[in-house]
Amino acid sequence: MDEIVFLDVSTVGTVENIKLFKKLGKIDLFEHTEPNQVVERCMGKEIVITNKLAITADVMDQLPDLKLICIAATGMNNIDLDHATKKGIQVKNVVSYSTDSVAQVTFTMLLHLVNRPFYYDHYVKSGAYAKSKSFTHHAEPFWELRGKRMGIIGLGTIGRQVARIAEAFGMEVVFYSTTGRNNNINYKRFELDDLLKKSDVVTIHAPLNEKTRGLITYEKMKLMRPCAILLNLGRGGIVDEHDLARALNENILGGVGLDVFEKEPIQPDNPLLKLYDKEKLIITPHMAWASKEARELLLRKIAQNIESYQKGREE
Repeated sequence: MDEIVFLDVSTVGTVENIKLFKKLGKIDLFEHTEPNQVVERCMGKEIVITNKLAITADVMDQLPDLKLICIAATGMNNIDLDHATKKGIQVKNVVSYSTDSVAQVTFTMLLHLVNRPFYYDHYVKSGAYAKSKSFTHHAEPFWELRGKRMGIIGLGTIGRQVARIAEAFGMEVVFYSTTGRNNNINYKRFELDDLLKKSDVVTIHAPLNEKTRGLITYEKMKLMRPCAILLNLGRGGIVDEHDLARALNENILGGVGLDVFEKEPIQPDNPLLKLYDKEKLIITPHMAWASKEARELLLRKIAQNIESYQKGREE
């Protein structure tokens, strides 16, 4: 029976089908693992499951029994892939498990910033509406999505789902290809500066790499319309957070939604936590991917990756 360890179960929360792994081998589950505990907890294990913990060349060299690394995510930047190949260690990630979840949260953020329900909810619950002489209230104007342009940075699986929902709202969709290779025929492709200048909403669904790191700077934000909304549900580090705080404090942007940060958890001294107008920013703790259904699908796909490895070994 294979020896398996899941190093950071807390990253997927409480999910009923984690019991799937018990059918695949003897598994140790750790809610959280510190970097200096990785080698000890992986010792003697053939299969390691990790979400964010790094499996470096040095770690691999100390684990002679390691044959498979399963990443509980899509991104593989926490694994030394070249060294894994040299040592004959398979590395398997999971794709297309959180598409609907991220797209749904994208529009949750967008509608929150556009419609400002938090203000109107407070207006009624505070008793102010009950004292009003009018049946309605217009202190915080909002605009409709229909007829507006959404610019998507990164038109991958999630970006395309966001595009479909945007079209259902009557928005025009354009995109910027971070690789320069995407020529999707369904939407107009813009260069980055034009997309920023001409979009009412800019939403990021790209990976973090050498082409996207620091992509959206203060100078790029200055190209955007003063009422425009910027959303980042891709990766922290694509948007310069210090520049973003400056842009918000200078009212260069109409509103911002963030689910990802350069350092996670967010650092206490991050300037985004100290804005002049906090209502222009909605921030969530990297949870857009994590609907109940997405986490269940993630674990099913990890289990399938392990099953695939085990069948291949037997052949």
